[in-house]
Amino acid sequence: MMGAPGSIGWLLRHEVKLAWYNLGSGKSKAMRRPGAGGLATIALAWLALHGVAFFIVARTQGIDTSDPRVLVAVTALLYGCMTFMLSTALSSSVLVLFERGDLDLLLSSPLSSRSIFTVRLGVVVAGTAALYLLLLTPFAHAGALLGHVGWLAVYPVLLGCATVIACAAMLLTLGLVRLLGARKTRVVAQVIGALAGALLFILAQAFNYFSGSREAEAAQAFAQAFSSSGVLGAASPLWLPGRALLGEPLPVAGLVLLAGAAFALTAGRTHRFFVHGLQQAASSSRAAARPSRPLRHRFGASLFDTIVRKEWRLIRRDPHLISQVALQLIYLLPIFFVVFGKHDVRYPAVSAGMTLLCASLTAALAWIIVSAEDAPDLLTMAPASTAMIRFAKLAAGAMPALAIAFLPLAWLVVREPLAGLLACFTVSGATCTAAVIVHWCGKPATRGELTTRGKSDTLTSVMEGANSLAWGGLAFCLSTIAGGSYTDTYLVGAAFSAMGTGVVLGMAWLMRRPRP
Repeated sequence: MMGAPGSIGWLLRHEVKLAWYNLGSGKSKAMRRPGAGGLATIALAWLALHGVAFFIVARTQGIDTSDPRVLVAVTALLYGCMTFMLSTALSSSVLVLFERGDLDLLLSSPLSSRSIFTVRLGVVVAGTAALYLLLLTPFAHAGALLGHVGWLAVYPVLLGCATVIACAAMLLTLGLVRLLGARKTRVVAQVIGALAGALLFILAQAFNYFSGSREAEAAQAFAQAFSSSGVLGAASPLWLPGRALLGEPLPVAGLVLLAGAAFALTAGRTHRFFVHGLQQAASSSRAAARPSRPLRHRFGASLFDTIVRKEWRLIRRDPHLISQVALQLIYLLPIFFVVFGKHDVRYPAVSAGMTLLCASLTAALAWIIVSAEDAPDLLTMAPASTAMIRFAKLAAGAMPALAIAFLPLAWLVVREPLAGLLACFTVSGATCTAAVIVHWCGKPATRGELTTRGKSDTLTSVMEGANSLAWGGLAFCLSTIAGGSYTDTYLVGAAFSAMGTGVVLGMAWLMRRPRP
């Protein structure tokens, strides 16, 4: 792997070393090797996964892998993995193209742009396939020990799928740079990645909704599609990835050839386009155009309104944060399907879902506004009431979730007044307490740590999760009781959930962090 200086092997060696040191960086920004304890933990977890896989595979020895139902299940699993692979590949493409910050130095060196791009594409492929190899290879090893040697095809199949998807993600990212520019590409790629990660969930919920409303028609359509002459029959090309994963030689060879051709084409034919995209990224920092109209300074607003507008404006100016928080809003779509459907509304599920999602969204926004404040010292020294500033910041974090939930809650109140009012109570309670918990327990951080705040601020994350679960359980139990079809179990559940909300809030108060 040494290679001549400037060669692909030489660059790859340094990329591997950088990834190795990044693996051990942890919370510290300093680069260091991963500790022996962390590596031992990962190794033990992987060995334990082998034990679980061996137990599961041994219990399913009677399953006939030639059964079309097994083929459909395996193919669906692989397509699901590919959906999440696309999300990972898009994020990795944005990272290696824009956020590493070292490509200007590399391109100004005598290194070949083709070598640079080949190595970066290989890094994206490896990062895309790593998690799925870690999780699925124990099952392949267990299958091989029990006589299913073909299951070892999981290695070439996952690597092949990751390669094709990584090439598509890199080409999509570079195409967006050409069309939209580097700045907008970062946001659009992250949003597409979030949508790709949530697509499987949305499609599953939409299928449940439409198949539930037209069960007979759906059953007949699926019977025709899965028949031997249907478009989804056993001979359909759609099942080729599943056949490859089950170890059939021709599909495996075809996938490997496709992946190799995609990698060679992407690395060999697009490195000039890659350099052009990076030149656009480097030249994208230009001065904003002078406004055609004179600036209008709006004075006279209250302190509360000024702070709320300021916080919303700061979030609006950071599209990266918006793309990360917007993923939580995507999961509201199935609830809209249920609420506005023509069939019977499942009030307990709707109430609990709205409560959980609003609490989660508020916690994320409140963390951005309160814990990730860029100028806390400036606010402390401001000639204004500290209590009013804190109240306005918490309101700025809570109001968006309440505004989003207003329409479905109003519909519920119209259709079923008691259940709707109880849902309004639980959603409002979960939203407000989520903001307060972040204010009490949140640890100061930077906005870039939003996705990893669970590792750096474990206390707040645990409190947020417990608060959401307690309010979600209370919403489910109260809505069931309001519907009239309940037992004493729901009364006990409502009582324990209500006590849980109080206990979580009390613990958050006792463990609150000192504020200036």
